Amino acid sequence: MSGIDQLLATTARLRAPDGCPWDRVQTHRTLCDCLVEEVCELLQAIDRDDTPNLREELGDLLFHVALHAQMAAEAGHFNFDDVAREVNDKMIRRHPHVFGEGAKLGDAEAVVKQWEQIKLKEKGGTAPTVFKALPPSLNALLTAREVWKQVRKKQLDTGTTVETARVDELAQGLDEATAGRRLFELVAACRDAGIDPDSALRRQTAEVVSTAERNAHGD
Repeated sequence: MSGIDQLLATTARLRAPDGCPWDRVQTHRTLCDCLVEEVCELLQAIDRDDTPNLREELGDLLFHVALHAQMAAEAGHFNFDDVAREVNDKMIRRHPHVFGEGAKLGDAEAVVKQWEQIKLKEKGGTAPTVFKALPPSLNALLTAREVWKQVRKKQLDTGTTVETARVDELAQGLDEATAGRRLFELVAACRDAGIDPDSALRRQTAEVVSTAERNAHGD
């Protein structure tokens, strides 16, 4: 029996009427906090270049996928195999330059652009909006990064909400250690000044988005 088949059998056993009391009472919603915690532990292993722990944390995350799929199967919605087949089909469909007759792409940027075009077509969308929709649960830092990525890619006019020249200046020679120190110092300064850095960044990002959208539509 393969490792994945063993995991699925174990997961089903845990959820059985005579299985584990904790596993049996879980729902998709009750597992959300645990799922976030597992992702954070996985990121920590990656940050530390801890390969043995990385394997363990990937396993923990895979168990969550198996558990969610098991609960869905019990409700008659879908099973683990359905999940695996769907994502496999999606990867093949969205990589025509590898699996299909699509033209070969030369760099990662071209791949991302093609991916977004295929995704838009699959979702039945029309013309893309100024900013692509981001998950509402995405934290403020990642949201700001994604918004700025779109600003750069589409050369959007953010007015006075962002000093582009200052961003360029800060990026010159910036490395991860320096960025981490500066970010920590700014967060620490916010704390001492009685400012919630998450809220401050979220509001600033919203202002950047609003200004860019107004300028793009000529308002």
